[in-house]
Amino acid sequence: MKYIKLLTLIVLTLSMAACGSATATPQATEIPIVVADDTIIAEGRVEPIQYAEIAFNASGAISEVLVKEGQLVKEGDPLIRLGGESDTNYAAAQVELVSAQKAWDDLLNSRGADFAQAVIELKDAQEASEKAYQYLVYLQNDQKIPQTESRRILTNTPYGYQYEIKTKSFKGPAPQDWIVEAENDLALKKAELEKAQLVYDRLKDGPDTDQLPLLEARLNAAKAGVAAFSVIAPFDGVVATLNAKTGGSINAGEIAVTIADISSWTVITTDVTEIDVVKLKEGQPVTIKLDAIPDVELKGEVLSIGQGFTENQGDIVYEVIILLTDQAPNMRWGMTAVVTFK
Repeated sequence: MKYIKLLTLIVLTLSMAACGSATATPQATEIPIVVADDTIIAEGRVEPIQYAEIAFNASGAISEVLVKEGQLVKEGDPLIRLGGESDTNYAAAQVELVSAQKAWDDLLNSRGADFAQAVIELKDAQEASEKAYQYLVYLQNDQKIPQTESRRILTNTPYGYQYEIKTKSFKGPAPQDWIVEAENDLALKKAELEKAQLVYDRLKDGPDTDQLPLLEARLNAAKAGVAAFSVIAPFDGVVATLNAKTGGSINAGEIAVTIADISSWTVITTDVTEIDVVKLKEGQPVTIKLDAIPDVELKGEVLSIGQGFTENQGDIVYEVIILLTDQAPNMRWGMTAVVTFK
């Protein structure tokens, strides 16, 4: 009997322990904090810092192509020429330029020697008049002007009485006759100055001032007429595209050559939305990766943020220009770029 009671007590004790274990409060687990990612990523295209698409202002046959694609050029270098001696339009433009230049030169040279002499004479007359004026002021005001006085003195000599010239030096006010002479000289110098001034005024604008603007306009038009038959490099760069061949023809306004300055590169974005653009600012650092060179990460900064917008698949987007502060040697114009704004 005692054994049965002891066994029952053990079973009850184990049951209560199991119930207590089942109802114990589990320990709380820590929930990780999620931080929102505000990185802005946009897509764009690589472009040179500046480029120019150059067209002719005239139509005609291409006489010379002086460059080739990929060639480096300097500002002012001739690139392509139209026309030739057999081209009547080109020949007429050359003749007009020669004629206009001659008319301009003849007009300027017609006053050349006379005007130069008038300038010299006016300068000399001004200096002489000023010198005469200063001398008169000196005589009228200075009380210690160096002078000499000569006298004839009768002297007894072994040969009898004779006259000798005695000279005495002293300083004092100028004699009145000196002042009168200086006044007359100043009046003469003033008259010569007025004459020289009249000659200068008559020649300074040339013999036919009304013709100057007309001939200048003609000369400029003639130069533009000849320039229309050639194109030159507007800045240092490389020939990016060339749409001209010697012996071919081209129409006015048709793009003949594109010059690109690849000393620096930019990325022009195409999909920065109105939500993201307000978070950007000029000078903000960015990183760039090119689809064609995925293992290279380039650095840059925001150069400008467009004020105008476009629509792209229902989104309002703004153009953001990125200036690359470094570059990959094998990058090319037009490559697709992924821009990450920090």
